[in-house]
Formats: sequence, C-alpha cells, structure tokens
Amino acid sequence: MSDKDLAAAIVCLIVAKRQKRKRRIWTKGWLMKRPIYNNERLLKDLELTELKYFKNYMRMDPIKFRQLIQLVKPLIEKTNTVMREAISPFQRLAITLRYLATGNTFEDLKFSTAISPQSLGKIVIETCEAIIQVLKDYIKRVFISGDWLTWNAPHILGAIDGKHVEINKPPGSGSYYYNYKKQFSIVLMAIVNANYEFIMVDVGTNGRVSDGGVLQNTKFGQKLRNNDLNIPRSAVVNNSTRSLPYVFVGDDAFPMGPNLLKPYSQTGLTKEKRIFNYRLSRARRLVESAFGILATRFGVFQRSFYLHPVKVQKVVLACCYLHNFLRKSTYFSYKLIPHEDVDTGTVHPPAEKITVLTPLESCNQKNLLQIAKRARDDYCEYFNNEGAVYWQDKFVTM
Repeated sequence: MSDKDLAAAIVCLIVAKRQKRKRRIWTKGWLMKRPIYNNERLLKDLELTELKYFKNYMRMDPIKFRQLIQLVKPLIEKTNTVMREAISPFQRLAITLRYLATGNTFEDLKFSTAISPQSLGKIVIETCEAIIQVLKDYIKRVFISGDWLTWNAPHILGAIDGKHVEINKPPGSGSYYYNYKKQFSIVLMAIVNANYEFIMVDVGTNGRVSDGGVLQNTKFGQKLRNNDLNIPRSAVVNNSTRSLPYVFVGDDAFPMGPNLLKPYSQTGLTKEKRIFNYRLSRARRLVESAFGILATRFGVFQRSFYLHPVKVQKVVLACCYLHNFLRKSTYFSYKLIPHEDVDTGTVHPPAEKITVLTPLESCNQKNLLQIAKRARDDYCEYFNNEGAVYWQDKFVTM
C-alpha cells in the first residue's frame, strides 16, 4: 500500500468515527420541563389552602414571604432568553429558603425544583447576598441598656457568645479549620439584645483560632479593646447610690475586660459569687437561646456545610438577618427558650427540642486587669444587696 493510500484510509477512518459519535445533549430532557415539575404551583396552593404547611416549608408565613420577595426581586430577577424562560424570583427565593430550612444538598433539591445542582448553587448564593443587602438595617450595632431591666440586669449592653459552624474540610486547607472538637469549622460570633435579636454578627474566623483569640479577630473585639465603641462612662444605677460600668456579658470563652464580664471560676465560690454567676448566666442565656432558635429553625446548621468557607459565610449571615426579620412573627416561639420557675429555683429546658451548636473552648485567663476585677466585684456586691431579686437564693446551691 502506497503512502497516499494509507493517508486516505486514515482520513476515512477518522470521518467514520466522527459520524458514529453521538451528539451530546446540553441538558437533560426532564430539566427542560421545569415549568411542569417545579414546586411553585404547590407552594401557591399551600399558601391558599394549607397555611400550616406553607410556614413549615418556608419557615415564614405568606405575608413575610411576599414582603421579602418585593425586597429582593430587583436584585435576583433575570431576563428571559430565546433559549428558555428565566427562573422566577418566587422560585429563586423559595429554593433558597428551602435550602436554609433543610440543608439538603443541591443534588437532592434538583428533583423538587427541576433545576441542575450547578444552577442551584449559584441561585442560593446570589439570593443570600440579596437577602443580606435588603435586610441590612435589621442588624444594627445599637446598645440599649434599658431593655435589660426586664432581666434585672442594669447597664448591660448585650450578651456575647460564639459557636462553631461545622464545614467539610476545604481542599488543601490542612488543619487551618480544625477545632478542639476535632471538626472543621468557622466561627459565628454574635451579640444579642434583651429581645433575642442579633445586634452584631461576625462569621468567618477559622475554627482553629485559640479561644481567647476569636474575639480579637472581629472588628467588634478590636474596637472594644481600643475603646472605640462609644460606651458610656460608669453611672449610678436606678434605686441605688452605686456607680456601675456599662458592660457586655459573656462566658468563660472570652477574656474579661473593663466592659466585658464573665463568671467567677467554679473553684472556691462563696454564696455571693454563686449569686453573681446565676444573675450573669440569666442575662447571658438570651444569646444561647438566640443561637438555639437560629439553628433549630434553619436546618442548614444541623449538618456539615459542603460549600466553600466564603460561601458558608454568606449563607450563615443570611440566616442571621432572616432571624431578626422574622423575630416578631410565628418564627419565634417561647417553647424554644428555657423557663425559670422562681418558686422552686429550677431552670426548665425548652419545651421543644432545639439544636445546640458547638460552643467555643473555655479561655483560661490567669492575669486579669485590676479594673476588670473591680467591675465584676462591684456587680457582685450590687446583685447581693440593693440589686437582689427575691428568688435568687433558690437558684444557688452550696
């Protein structure tokens, strides 16, 4: 066979293979039938006939849902093309809320939405960004100490706490996100007011950061350390001649300072110090309850995030903004918070089961500033004298 014949045979073989190769379709056939298979019709029917199930599905009532749609619509609405009809703002918001409510994978959600996992991932993050933007005024760093008088806690500016949000190990991250619970996580830090609302949220610090260092990695922690929060000076408490500083309350995970109170160590406690710890925990319990409500209502916190940490930050922030947005609706229930029985000195757990996020590790701070010690001792004296409540002895066991 000559060289020309050989070349001609090779060309014929290549052409034949190309003709036999099946043309790859650009999307699955059932995904092209999204108007038929998506859940928009179901949700609109539930909105009219089964309000209870609509609330369960969306974690909000139709009024709040419609209000939220009007807010985010300009940011998430897309234009139809000659190839296909755009996914409506209704569907985009419904998909995102369902993801936040369940934490189901995008691979799973594709069957109830008739949308590819790749598109779902993009829709959820874009909608979370829109939620954060339109609800930005729902989390304001406003410290109102007067609200805490309901909790018999004068001059309290807020309750502070942090939780680990579990994530899947990002590729190539080593032990950067590895925390003391042998999980991979990022940290959610928050301050809560006397109404279980977030007034400051910071998310994204890698879970490996030491306990005391988490606060310092936030803008709030840096401003607190540099006295840039415009905290009022110490003032005389109502119905007392005692002057007390304005403070935040936290637990053992945080380093104590002039404006940040934490409990006395559990070793060698006197009755007076036990009473102080009880009164402090009573105020601090609100931030624990806020986290419990957040993680219970939004099931996305009940399993490990499989997204990139930057995307996890956006999802977590969106949940926090929605928490405040829905605070005064059916989203909030007193069955999700502990209840005190002042007659027996007992703290009853929530009536409904709540999700508990992983707490920060305790901070062993040995060298406390004298001014911080003095502030704590002043509050201890106040709680045991003119600031006492009649039931506090029942909650203290020696």
